[in-house]
Amino acid sequence: MCTSIVVNKKKTVVGWNLDLLDMTWRVRTDPAGVYIEIDDATEGWMPLFGANSRGDFVGMPTCWPHDPRSDPKGDEENIILLDIDLLLQRKTLREIREIAEHRPVCSVPGLTFMGALSDAEGNVLHIIPGQGCRYYEKPAYQLLTNFSPFKQNSETHPWMGWDRYHTAEAMLQSAGEDFDVADCFAVLKAVAQEVCPTVISMVFDVTERTVWWCENRKWEGIRSVRLTPC
Repeated sequence: MCTSIVVNKKKTVVGWNLDLLDMTWRVRTDPAGVYIEIDDATEGWMPLFGANSRGDFVGMPTCWPHDPRSDPKGDEENIILLDIDLLLQRKTLREIREIAEHRPVCSVPGLTFMGALSDAEGNVLHIIPGQGCRYYEKPAYQLLTNFSPFKQNSETHPWMGWDRYHTAEAMLQSAGEDFDVADCFAVLKAVAQEVCPTVISMVFDVTERTVWWCENRKWEGIRSVRLTPC
């Protein structure tokens, strides 16, 4: 379970709750970005979420319930590799969008991972493998939890985050033009989870190129790193 937020007011602010169960993770800082990495038995530490110095942000919520159309057939682009390419600045959001709009995108067998991607201008791209993608040019705000925007609540699952989505949406609808890092953390705190626990809450002040995060819902222990813009 996860929650992704992009807000464009006086500045662009991105928020991300990583809700994770029974997986090993770490936060790694680098001059080029701040990465949330997952320890994969085959690939080792994989940078799957986070922010880079170019101003991009990558979130990858799981879509519940799983849609078998996202299973790989053999010749699709893989959402995990696309997300990593954006995060590590191998591709731009424009290039990822071109791929997603013109080629099939898959996830991994049995799990529908989605892409919640944004760039330095606050543009947003949501990719739902097997279903399609949606591009939003600098929206006032945009949200993604763990259900498909193409299906809404036509299919239900305990972890889909329908309630989290509407809690966050109500807070963002009433947000002022001065929406900032503290306001974003307030939204993330309101939708943080315990059953599938929120292990990282991260806010990216894109305008200032500063990444803020705390671990395991310890809101008093927020740390920050400022990145050097490319």
